[in-house]
Amino acid sequence: MTKIINLFSVVLGVVLISGCAGKGQHDDLQRFMADTKAKPAGEIEPLPAFRAYKTFSYGAVAMRSPFDPPLALAVGDTVTGKDKVQAPDETRKKEYLEGFNFAALSMVGVLSKNGQVWSLIDDGNGGIHRVTVGNYMGKNHGRITSVTATKADVIETVPDGKGNWVERPRTLALNEKD
Repeated sequence: MTKIINLFSVVLGVVLISGCAGKGQHDDLQRFMADTKAKPAGEIEPLPAFRAYKTFSYGAVAMRSPFDPPLALAVGDTVTGKDKVQAPDETRKKEYLEGFNFAALSMVGVLSKNGQVWSLIDDGNGGIHRVTVGNYMGKNHGRITSVTATKADVIETVPDGKGNWVERPRTLALNEKD
Protein backbone atom coordinates (compact mmCIF):
# COMPACT_ATOMS: atom_id res chain seq x y z
CA MET A 1 0.00 0.00 0.00
CA THR A 2 2.82 2.43 0.76
CA LYS A 3 4.35 1.65 -2.59
CA ILE A 4 1.16 2.72 -4.30
CA ILE A 5 0.99 5.94 -2.28
CA ASN A 6 4.62 6.72 -3.06
CA LEU A 7 4.11 6.01 -6.76
CA PHE A 8 0.95 8.16 -6.79
CA SER A 9 2.86 11.04 -5.08
CA VAL A 10 5.68 10.90 -7.62
CA VAL A 11 3.26 10.86 -10.58
CA LEU A 12 1.28 13.76 -9.10
CA GLY A 13 4.49 15.80 -8.57
CA VAL A 14 5.65 15.22 -12.16
CA VAL A 15 2.26 16.30 -13.51
CA LEU A 16 2.27 19.49 -11.40
CA ILE A 17 5.79 20.40 -12.41
CA SER A 18 5.13 19.81 -16.09
CA GLY A 19 2.07 22.07 -15.84
CA CYS A 20 4.27 24.95 -14.71
CA ALA A 21 6.42 24.72 -17.82
CA GLY A 22 3.74 25.99 -20.16
CA LYS A 23 4.87 27.51 -23.46
CA GLY A 24 2.62 30.58 -23.51
CA GLN A 25 3.79 32.17 -20.24
CA HIS A 26 7.27 33.38 -21.30
CA ASP A 27 6.71 34.39 -24.90
CA ASP A 28 7.56 38.06 -24.23
CA LEU A 29 10.84 37.09 -22.60
CA GLN A 30 11.77 34.79 -25.45
CA ARG A 31 10.90 37.54 -27.98
CA PHE A 32 13.07 40.13 -26.11
CA MET A 33 16.04 37.74 -26.04
CA ALA A 34 15.67 37.00 -29.76
CA ASP A 35 15.45 40.74 -30.60
CA THR A 36 18.50 41.56 -28.52
CA LYS A 37 20.56 38.79 -30.14
CA ALA A 38 19.45 39.95 -33.61
CA LYS A 39 20.85 43.49 -33.13
CA PRO A 40 24.39 44.11 -34.44
CA ALA A 41 27.12 44.03 -31.84
CA GLY A 42 28.34 47.49 -30.79
CA GLU A 43 31.93 48.66 -30.79
CA ILE A 44 33.80 49.81 -27.73
CA GLU A 45 35.08 53.36 -28.05
CA PRO A 46 38.88 53.59 -28.24
CA LEU A 47 40.76 55.08 -25.29
CA PRO A 48 41.26 58.83 -25.53
CA ALA A 49 44.63 60.00 -26.81
CA PHE A 50 47.17 60.63 -24.05
CA ARG A 51 48.26 64.24 -23.83
CA ALA A 52 51.64 64.82 -22.24
CA TYR A 53 51.59 66.88 -19.06
CA LYS A 54 53.02 70.35 -19.60
CA THR A 55 55.18 71.31 -16.63
CA PHE A 56 54.99 74.70 -15.02
CA SER A 57 58.14 76.45 -13.91
CA TYR A 58 57.54 78.73 -10.94
CA GLY A 59 59.53 81.88 -11.65
CA ALA A 60 59.01 83.83 -8.42
CA VAL A 61 61.07 81.51 -6.21
CA ALA A 62 63.97 83.97 -6.09
CA MET A 63 61.76 86.90 -5.08
CA ARG A 64 61.00 87.96 -1.51
CA SER A 65 58.03 86.12 -0.04
CA PRO A 66 55.04 88.40 0.55
CA PHE A 67 54.66 86.80 3.97
CA ASP A 68 58.15 87.83 5.15
CA PRO A 69 58.34 91.14 6.97
CA PRO A 70 59.89 93.93 4.88
CA LEU A 71 63.55 94.66 5.41
CA ALA A 72 64.08 97.60 7.73
CA LEU A 73 66.55 100.05 6.25
CA ALA A 74 68.04 102.63 8.55
CA VAL A 75 67.29 105.62 6.33
CA GLY A 76 67.70 108.34 8.94
CA ASP A 77 70.86 106.96 10.52
CA THR A 78 73.30 109.00 8.47
CA VAL A 79 75.55 110.97 10.80
CA THR A 80 77.55 113.85 9.42
CA GLY A 81 80.80 112.78 11.05
CA LYS A 82 80.56 109.24 9.70
CA ASP A 83 82.58 107.97 6.75
CA LYS A 84 80.44 107.94 3.63
CA VAL A 85 80.04 104.66 1.84
CA GLN A 86 81.23 104.74 -1.73
CA ALA A 87 78.83 103.79 -4.48
CA PRO A 88 79.37 100.26 -5.79
CA ASP A 89 81.48 99.89 -8.91
CA GLU A 90 78.93 99.46 -11.70
CA THR A 91 81.66 98.75 -14.26
CA ARG A 92 82.88 95.68 -12.35
CA LYS A 93 82.06 92.36 -14.04
CA LYS A 94 79.11 90.79 -12.20
CA GLU A 95 79.57 87.36 -10.66
CA TYR A 96 77.01 84.62 -11.28
CA LEU A 97 75.41 84.71 -7.81
CA GLU A 98 74.70 88.43 -8.16
CA GLY A 99 71.80 87.51 -10.41
CA PHE A 100 69.84 86.06 -7.47
CA ASN A 101 68.02 87.69 -4.58
CA PHE A 102 69.83 87.16 -1.29
CA ALA A 103 66.75 85.50 0.24
CA ALA A 104 66.82 82.79 -2.47
CA LEU A 105 70.41 81.77 -1.65
CA SER A 106 71.25 79.23 1.04
CA MET A 107 74.50 77.90 2.44
CA VAL A 108 74.66 74.11 2.17
CA GLY A 109 78.26 73.29 3.09
CA VAL A 110 81.85 74.33 3.66
CA LEU A 111 85.11 73.23 2.06
CA SER A 112 88.63 73.91 3.30
CA LYS A 113 91.84 73.52 1.33
CA ASN A 114 95.30 74.83 2.25
CA GLY A 115 93.82 77.07 4.94
CA GLN A 116 91.34 78.64 2.50
CA VAL A 117 87.69 78.21 3.57
CA TRP A 118 85.07 78.00 0.82
CA SER A 119 81.33 78.23 1.33
CA LEU A 120 78.97 76.14 -0.83
CA ILE A 121 75.94 78.21 -1.87
CA ASP A 122 72.73 76.79 -3.36
CA ASP A 123 71.20 79.26 -5.84
CA GLY A 124 67.67 77.84 -5.52
CA ASN A 125 67.71 76.57 -9.11
CA GLY A 126 69.61 73.40 -8.32
CA GLY A 127 73.11 74.84 -8.73
CA ILE A 128 75.79 74.70 -6.00
CA HIS A 129 78.52 77.36 -6.16
CA ARG A 130 81.80 77.73 -4.29
CA VAL A 131 82.53 81.20 -2.88
CA THR A 132 85.02 82.71 -0.45
CA VAL A 133 85.93 86.07 1.05
CA GLY A 134 85.85 88.79 -1.60
CA ASN A 135 83.26 87.15 -3.86
CA TYR A 136 79.92 88.87 -4.48
CA MET A 137 76.37 87.51 -4.19
CA GLY A 138 72.85 88.91 -4.20
CA LYS A 139 71.35 91.73 -6.21
CA ASN A 140 72.40 94.44 -3.70
CA HIS A 141 76.16 94.31 -4.33
CA GLY A 142 76.73 91.87 -1.45
CA ARG A 143 80.45 91.27 -0.78
CA ILE A 144 81.47 88.29 1.37
CA THR A 145 83.55 89.49 4.31
CA SER A 146 84.08 86.25 6.23
CA VAL A 147 83.38 82.54 5.89
CA THR A 148 83.29 80.16 8.86
CA ALA A 149 82.19 76.55 9.26
CA THR A 150 78.62 77.64 10.07
CA LYS A 151 78.00 80.94 8.28
CA ALA A 152 79.05 83.42 5.62
CA ASP A 153 78.95 87.13 6.49
CA VAL A 154 78.03 89.52 3.68
CA ILE A 155 77.97 93.31 3.50
CA GLU A 156 75.40 94.66 1.04
CA THR A 157 75.67 98.17 -0.37
CA VAL A 158 72.18 99.60 -0.81
CA PRO A 159 70.87 103.08 -1.61
CA ASP A 160 69.53 105.01 1.37
CA GLY A 161 66.87 106.87 -0.59
CA LYS A 162 68.67 110.20 -0.29
CA GLY A 163 71.23 109.68 -3.02
CA ASN A 164 73.82 108.06 -0.72
CA TRP A 165 74.73 104.46 -0.08
CA VAL A 166 74.66 102.48 3.18
CA GLU A 167 76.17 99.15 4.10
CA ARG A 168 73.85 96.48 5.42
CA PRO A 169 75.26 93.36 7.10
CA ARG A 170 73.67 90.04 6.17
CA THR A 171 74.46 86.51 7.27
CA LEU A 172 73.93 83.29 5.40
CA ALA A 173 73.80 80.46 7.96
CA LEU A 174 74.46 76.81 7.14
CA ASN A 175 71.28 74.81 6.47
CA GLU A 176 71.58 71.50 8.27
CA LYS A 177 68.94 69.09 7.04
CA ASP A 178 68.22 65.97 9.05
